[in-house]
Amino acid sequence: QVQLVESGGGLVQAGDSLRLSCAASGRTFSRYNMGWFRQAPGKEREFVAAINWRGDSTYYADSAKGRFTISTDNAKTMVYLQMNSLKPEDTAVYYCAASAGVVPGPTNVGGLRYWGQGTQVTVSS
Repeated sequence: QVQLVESGGGLVQAGDSLRLSCAASGRTFSRYNMGWFRQAPGKEREFVAAINWRGDSTYYADSAKGRFTISTDNAKTMVYLQMNSLKPEDTAVYYCAASAGVVPGPTNVGGLRYWGQGTQVTVSS
């Protein structure tokens, strides 16, 4: 079993930065691929960024490229999402996800087994 707990959300202004954290615990977590997703009111959950279990490959949605960075700590117990140049359209609940098999991405949202409870990010204009 893997437990994921997100933190770091909040209310910021457009152009500001936030760093989201995802604390993971459970067996062999270091072998899990990790991802960040978000869900705005009335919209489907969408992919934001992912990192493979080795930490040597990262993937981003077009909306995140150049502004967001996903990373892990050396012990691979934490996953971060550094978000810069935030825009009002980034407002959403952000979720951390873990997968022992596939790397989280835009086409496998429904198939990921482990999710955190989410953290709210609100960007005012």
